[in-house]
Amino acid sequence: MSTTANRVGSVAVGFDAVGFSQDFPALHQLVHGKPLVYLDNAATSQKPRSVIDAITRFYEEDCSNIHRGVHLLSERATKAYEEVRLAVQQFIHAARPAEVIFVRGTTEAINLVAQSYGRTHVKTGDAVLVSAMEHHSNIVPWQILCEEKGSKLRVIPMNDRGELLLEEYEKLLTPETKLVAVAHVSNVLGTVNPVKQIIRMAHEYGIPVLVDGAQAVPHLQVDVQDLDCDFYAFSGHKMYGPTGIGILYGKKRLLEAMPPYQGGGDMISSVTFEKTTYNSLPHKFEAGTPNISGVIGLGAAIKYLARVGLDNVATHEHDLLAYATEQITRFSGVRVIGTAQAKAAVLSFVLDGIHPHDIGTILDHEGIAVRTGHHCAQPVMQFFGIPATTRASFALYNTEAEVDVLLRGIAKVQEMFA
Repeated sequence: MSTTANRVGSVAVGFDAVGFSQDFPALHQLVHGKPLVYLDNAATSQKPRSVIDAITRFYEEDCSNIHRGVHLLSERATKAYEEVRLAVQQFIHAARPAEVIFVRGTTEAINLVAQSYGRTHVKTGDAVLVSAMEHHSNIVPWQILCEEKGSKLRVIPMNDRGELLLEEYEKLLTPETKLVAVAHVSNVLGTVNPVKQIIRMAHEYGIPVLVDGAQAVPHLQVDVQDLDCDFYAFSGHKMYGPTGIGILYGKKRLLEAMPPYQGGGDMISSVTFEKTTYNSLPHKFEAGTPNISGVIGLGAAIKYLARVGLDNVATHEHDLLAYATEQITRFSGVRVIGTAQAKAAVLSFVLDGIHPHDIGTILDHEGIAVRTGHHCAQPVMQFFGIPATTRASFALYNTEAEVDVLLRGIAKVQEMFA
């Protein structure tokens, strides 16, 4: 299969999405008697055979705890685990492997920063700044912190297209603001935020920035040194890896100054009943037995994405999104939610007079998996004056033919409710 993609007009050619789909066992099944069309990738992506096989091999051949054993299985498991840390460092272009912390996912990464960095640096009367399009996981941890500290949560506003208002953002960069936390890509709107500019503006005032990259890393090349972000969080399960594993990147000087998030085995250097000294980075933040098989699976997912090429993926998904958007707007009674100029592979929409849950149920019986609801972003729904949306989100294995199936499904929904 080809791993190159070139543009001819607005169509990506040379990218064999159908061929790549053969690598994903779950895609080749019937749902209610119909071939599965999986368009719920923003929630979680399917897993290629190479990821599944890597996890199976670990449990069949190398199953052992890490960092503690002197026997061969432990040595092999430790080597494989730490090799993935190096792979992640290269994947996001971190300066050093010690800046890569394994966590359960984006949510735990953000909570780690809130509870460790935030509790140390945010005081009464201070402020934490988030955007109007954040996932609940980048709102609630900061609310908990602000309630505990007597500080304020302030919000960067957006316009009706789903784009952040940077002039208003700059007004919020005051001496009270101790941290900015913003999504790289919105899980509802698909908006690709200008995070490099957002970070630069915050740094002019000496304010650190955390970037929620959960929706970015499966679709875009990420270079944390070029962005100059202070923290970057993402999950494995949205980038073709397993659930229960994710990454917190942090600048070394910040991580070294932060207290541990959890206590337990492996995050210590020495323990007595009088005093404990902590391990060096990155182990200071990795208490207890980690998700070893998840890390192994994440490493396999990174290898798979490297083989396909993220630039190729971005081109393919951009064209799918453009095609789907153009076609869906031809329907009467359709409103696309999120029309930013810079978008990733997310298409959220509402149909006049039809609840998204009804849409999702009917589409499911056509074999089409989409997401319906508020997508853990209720403030976004409130901004647009809607209870929920239907969301189709694309991945490297989706095709224009599958978009056509979705469009036929929407036509059937409208026909049933006519």
